[in-house]
Amino acid sequence: MAQQALPVRDARLGKPLGLSGDEGARTALRWKGGGRVPGRAVSGVALLLPGGEASGVRRPSPVSALAVRPLAAKLAKVGRPEGLAAHVVHYRCRGWNGTAAHPAQDAAWAVTEVVRRYGDVPVCLVGTGMGARAALRAAGHPAVHSVLGIAPWLPEPGGEPGDPDPVKQLVGRHVLLVHGTNDERTDPDLSYRFAERAKKINRDTCRFEVHSDGHSLFQHRAEVHALAADFMLGSLFARDFARPVKDALAAPPPLGLRMPLASGFGASLRY
Repeated sequence: MAQQALPVRDARLGKPLGLSGDEGARTALRWKGGGRVPGRAVSGVALLLPGGEASGVRRPSPVSALAVRPLAAKLAKVGRPEGLAAHVVHYRCRGWNGTAAHPAQDAAWAVTEVVRRYGDVPVCLVGTGMGARAALRAAGHPAVHSVLGIAPWLPEPGGEPGDPDPVKQLVGRHVLLVHGTNDERTDPDLSYRFAERAKKINRDTCRFEVHSDGHSLFQHRAEVHALAADFMLGSLFARDFARPVKDALAAPPPLGLRMPLASGFGASLRY
């Protein structure tokens, strides 16, 4: 079936998080009219890529963007001393749409827009579900230093033209996937197999499993957010990774790709 034409609309970045008070206002205003207004220097950016659907050209549901906002706020808070800005990416449409891969295009545009706004700063792509797949696809941009995929949606082998998803664009990036073992929406075995292929060409790849948790990772949300914050700080600002992350990155498959996320992870971390 032919793909429905995409309505004319643009992807956009949500307001920057991580710049408090007047700093945040100045940063937003300086790009509104195309002019640059002096504000606090941004030294790194986290781009949050929401989930979506396999197909569909209607506008994305606002619920998807709202679902990643708490994680965006967490990353903005812990990264504020380093000069981090976090943005939620708003897609043109809600679907992946086969080979069109619209969210991956929007993610690549978002990285380019970050460079236009802030200059040569490192970027961490943080995606959930479909957004994780978009983050992995868009990782080839030179500004991308790291990719975090949470409960990534990846297709069944042979399920789409051009399968399997590419991994060459991940070379030189830190990559972390995290998946609940009871996820009934996106298959954790498929994310393991993707990580296995990525690890062969990029040693800085690891994967954590959240035992007994589902797609939303609601039961261990605090631990997942702490893991995301630790990974982001280490990959963008050369902070030391927590020991479990170090071990996962260093361990060969399958150990480094089936690292259990311990209950209480992050409770002793100081950002």
